[in-house]
Amino acid sequence: MDAVQNRFVSLLEQNNITLTPQQLQQFETYFKELVLWNEKMNLTGITEREQVYVKHFYDSLSVSFFVSMKNIKRVADIGSGAGFPSIPLKIVFPHLQVTIIDSLNKRIQFLNHLCAELQLNDMLCLHSRAEDAARLPQHRDQYDLVTARAVARLSVLNEFCLPFVTKGGLFAAMKGSAFEEELTEAAFSFNELKSKPLQVHKFVLPDEEHSTRHILVAEKQAVTPKKYPRKAGVPLKNPLIG
Repeated sequence: MDAVQNRFVSLLEQNNITLTPQQLQQFETYFKELVLWNEKMNLTGITEREQVYVKHFYDSLSVSFFVSMKNIKRVADIGSGAGFPSIPLKIVFPHLQVTIIDSLNKRIQFLNHLCAELQLNDMLCLHSRAEDAARLPQHRDQYDLVTARAVARLSVLNEFCLPFVTKGGLFAAMKGSAFEEELTEAAFSFNELKSKPLQVHKFVLPDEEHSTRHILVAEKQAVTPKKYPRKAGVPLKNPLIG
């Protein structure tokens, strides 16, 4: 291990995560593939190795600091982009069955390649708009945990993500620093989508004084009403705001 990996391992151990040599190698392969593919397509603006380990890998795994993965089986990651947070979570918690949904086929091609390179099983990378995929019986009200990282404002994100969550399941919205206004604005959409916020967890990325993060955890209380999600594009243009 070099200094970057040592630091990464140490930070995770502080949060009760111990990596095997194989898992550490998977993260290094992930980094290399991310940088390589980023030369051909826009996956991330962060390519410096130490920054990738902290701002992508560690940040993705922060969901597990606040949500126990032991009782989670099926995970859906909406608008995953380059695989965050779901692929770091899958590396560390290999029992997870993960579905990634993204509207850009080029990103799905990268993710399928990455899953093969990392030898990850029980992975489905689906090219679809969230609003369309959530209408399919195999995805609607089916997932124990749904994640989304910096995709849209919460009032929009709720309609993208909550239809995938099973009754009694959880939605984890990973947001940046300005969050309180979004949470207030999203109250109507939580109610419409039969869910309620449980907790908001706030933390700062290691060595990044100005990188405040919030993770909102919400619980699904009933199945999704038939009228949601609305047609693709409508939630973004006309958010559920009471």
